[in-house]
Amino acid sequence: MQAANPSYTKPIPASSLLATLVGSGIDCVVTVPDWVQLSLHQALTSSPLAVTVCCTENQAVCVSTGMRIGGRFPVVLIQNQGLYACMNALRATALDAKLPTLFLIGQFGREDANHGHPHRVSTRSPVRYLEPALEAFGVCFWHLENESDLCNISIATAHVREHGRSAALIIGTALAWR
Repeated sequence: MQAANPSYTKPIPASSLLATLVGSGIDCVVTVPDWVQLSLHQALTSSPLAVTVCCTENQAVCVSTGMRIGGRFPVVLIQNQGLYACMNALRATALDAKLPTLFLIGQFGREDANHGHPHRVSTRSPVRYLEPALEAFGVCFWHLENESDLCNISIATAHVREHGRSAALIIGTALAWR
């Protein structure tokens, strides 16, 4: 049995994350539900945000793009493996058409031993490759590892608004059920 990582902190409460999203001007959510953000999906059922559930990540990116064209400010909730599945949609809409997407990406499969260490040194490829994939597409990213990182949501939303570029917030561990 592996010892607990002492640098691991308490997970972010879904309610705190949701309140920060709303406070940052996010007005709708497009999602393909994932395990890491499951408690956030539950919290969304009684939130002021409009939620659109999609079948695939490609669909989520395209629906989000339509919402942006319509004047909305959505966030796309997916997991790391889902980002890999929608790279072509991301390229076509966010990069080529210059309609930025804001992502909230759960690091599905991140091992406990990796907490407190860079995601790039994870032993699991979906975790290890996420940041390089985002960088290859010119998508800036910020981490959400604990409650003190919630300020990164405002930074990422400002980046999308001011620079017209996509951004991602990477959730490093499953959110708390409160």
